[in-house]
Amino acid sequence: PATMEMSDCWGLRRGQPYLVEDSRNALVCPHLGPHPDGPAYLCLPMMAQGSTIGLLHLAFATGDTPAAQAWREHARLVAEQLALALANLKLRDALREQSIRDVLTGLHNRRFLEESLARELARAEREKHSLAALMLDVDHFKRFNDQHGHEAGDAVLRALGHALRESVRAGDIACRFGGEEFTVVLARTDAAQAREWAERLMRRVRSMAVKAGSQALPGVTISMGLAMFPGESANAETLLQAADLALYEAKRA
Repeated sequence: PATMEMSDCWGLRRGQPYLVEDSRNALVCPHLGPHPDGPAYLCLPMMAQGSTIGLLHLAFATGDTPAAQAWREHARLVAEQLALALANLKLRDALREQSIRDVLTGLHNRRFLEESLARELARAEREKHSLAALMLDVDHFKRFNDQHGHEAGDAVLRALGHALRESVRAGDIACRFGGEEFTVVLARTDAAQAREWAERLMRRVRSMAVKAGSQALPGVTISMGLAMFPGESANAETLLQAADLALYEAKRA
């Protein structure tokens, strides 16, 4: 089957190799389906770092010869090595994700933006399409923190992170730039489309009902600055500087 449950394999359920030499007279794993005349098989749970990584399932000719025993021992060693390799890959991916993800908001962080924006600009230039960069932050956030506490401030940032994740498309970039400031990069987007997107986000943020524990918090607003590529920048640094300048002009206005 394309998927299976842990309970569908006796090896996984027991956490140890499960050998069936005669499927007609043995308890067959449910993941094989009804195969009373099927071949002998061996299920090897792939365990590493205290968790189950996967399952190595092998069908083979029956027999309890020294060669068969050696084959099964070799299969067990292969399963152990595969489990360790997969566990290391999962750990590497987890560490990579932690290094580019902001824990509070669930968005990517500034490091990811710096790694990705230059690549997106090169793609936009190569494919001759426009790209929009928006810098935004929460209005009067310091005063909000002072009046309602840091727990309330964190709740606002989490809610804004959720709104951004729900508002961007696959292939766009939404990052927490730092503090209460966020960056959004919209691929294949012209200035009019970017302004429409920004207006939708601002309406969505104004309608957010944010709570800190049981406390309902006052409404939140954001200010935004927009910069376009090509047009206002030659590279990632100048694009973000232009968007940041537009943000401060919006806040002054």
